[in-house]
Amino acid sequence: MNVPDPQIQPTRPPIRQLDDAAANRIAAGEVVERPASAIKELVENAIDANARRIEIAYGDGGKTLLRVSDDGYGIPADQLTLALSRHATSKIDGSDLLNIHTFGFRGEALPSLGAVGRLSITSRAEGSDSAAQIAVNGGEMSAVRPAALSRGTVVELRDLFHATPARLKFLRTDRAESGAIIDVIKRLAMAEPLIGFTLRDVSGGGEGRVVFQVEQQTGDLFDALHARLAKILGTDFAANALRIDAERENIAITGFASLPTYSRASATAQYMFVNGRPVRDKVFYGAIRGAYSDFLHRERHPALALFLECDPTLVDVNVHPAKSEVRFRDPGLARGLIVSALRHALAEAGHRASTTVADATLGAFRPENTPVAPVYQMESRGTSFMPMRPQSYAPPPPQNGFGEVSPTYSARVEVIDETPVTASQPLGAARAQVHENYVIAQTPDGIVIVDQHAAHERLVYERLKRQMEQNGVAAQALLIPEIVELDAGTQANVLAAADELAQFGLVIEDFGGNAICVRETPALLGEVNAAALIRDIADELADLDQTQTVKDRIEAILSRVACHGSIRSGRLMRAEEMNALLREMEATPHSGQCNHGRPTYVELKLTDIEKLFGRR
Repeated sequence: MNVPDPQIQPTRPPIRQLDDAAANRIAAGEVVERPASAIKELVENAIDANARRIEIAYGDGGKTLLRVSDDGYGIPADQLTLALSRHATSKIDGSDLLNIHTFGFRGEALPSLGAVGRLSITSRAEGSDSAAQIAVNGGEMSAVRPAALSRGTVVELRDLFHATPARLKFLRTDRAESGAIIDVIKRLAMAEPLIGFTLRDVSGGGEGRVVFQVEQQTGDLFDALHARLAKILGTDFAANALRIDAERENIAITGFASLPTYSRASATAQYMFVNGRPVRDKVFYGAIRGAYSDFLHRERHPALALFLECDPTLVDVNVHPAKSEVRFRDPGLARGLIVSALRHALAEAGHRASTTVADATLGAFRPENTPVAPVYQMESRGTSFMPMRPQSYAPPPPQNGFGEVSPTYSARVEVIDETPVTASQPLGAARAQVHENYVIAQTPDGIVIVDQHAAHERLVYERLKRQMEQNGVAAQALLIPEIVELDAGTQANVLAAADELAQFGLVIEDFGGNAICVRETPALLGEVNAAALIRDIADELADLDQTQTVKDRIEAILSRVACHGSIRSGRLMRAEEMNALLREMEATPHSGQCNHGRPTYVELKLTDIEKLFGRR
């Protein structure tokens, strides 16, 4: 380590104005992190140009070639040079930087790409008789010359980062960079269902191979979005997605979110958009977690695509160079709208469970040599997920001499009611009870298998929650208030949530300095380590800008109470009891899944059952 000599005074270097080439390379470091971010900038420009079809090609993970072709309104020949100048854009006039209605508005993408690669733009403006082309290599711009193009614009970028070779060392493998490009295009395709997208890998030369393609959707916007999401997220998601449509104080939210019984092990299938712009925002993630907290285990995540639309002045999209983060003027309003919209959709779903539950059940009936994708089901205790594998039929044990071995199965068939099952009874009429735990019901077009304990547990739990909402959460005053020391920023965050915490029986107040005084705690929690609870809340507020800790703990206790107060496994149920359970499930929201997102029943259609027996 070199220690400077205090006797030697360092000379201060003069302030200099950087040249345009250096400024563009610095801007490229912010805007163009990798090939996928370059593709994002170029495709967003095509969307802003009112393109209806966009074709993207890349080679070697985007390192050697990136090309975006569109049928938009193009760039006039006399403006191509200006398009490659810094901070030159047709999308804003600079008078109001918060009133943004387009994607790319900084005017940095094209000159930045030209500063770090070999860039060419060929464009034919709408109404023009001919096309023109301009090229830039490492910041050196060529003259505009005539070119051949029927309409729109083609932007081609070769040898990305050839002018800054050090940055090539930080790129990942071709496969990883290709995956990032595909992810970017999928997100943009979700946001723009009325535009057709084609993505090709031309690493081997020629036309290459199509790795992603969606056709332009038509008709109603909701139907178009549903069809587009089915193409991108799969038909299973489309079949098990709830429509989201709500509005509050000039902010609207639309999209689709999955049923709790259709969940993932991570949040990778959560896509969020603000004014059509794909974003990753902790306000969104916290709101989604809060909305599903009562229906999913903490380690399971719903799949969804949510689109928030608001006045551009209510959200700042310019807080991140890649525009992947946003800042709301009123984050509480946005968060509250997301939570209420999701919870309303879940309540409207009633007792509905995902179709994949029935698919897994049918798969379990197939012979062992039939390949079946594993279906993950949460264990009743703990947090791990174990795959369910098909089980072949096992005959009852043989008789030993004159003594019979008791069978390991049991079933009771109820006397069939002559009254036909109607469509007003979607869960049907009880016909049998198997293993003293599963109710078999006949529906108009199939059968339903109900887990009596899980179903009744959910019903009791919903009843307890309604009672708590009506009567409030009882609080117990501490004989000696507990003082919790925090740092200044953390204390301010926790105190800002004091009103929300008081609703759940946790009463806190400022004690001066950086301390918080805890005066009351929720009675349901019994003896509480107030300091640990407050610090958990502080960590959650720092991470998600909201807290679910107290609410989650209270609901966990209600869930345990519901478990002990529900019909136990192994109990014999009369026909009228089973039918009463079915009717209450039909009338109770969220009864299609238990508190951890497991299904409470499985529905098998008669057509599927007939296929198992070769009747179809």
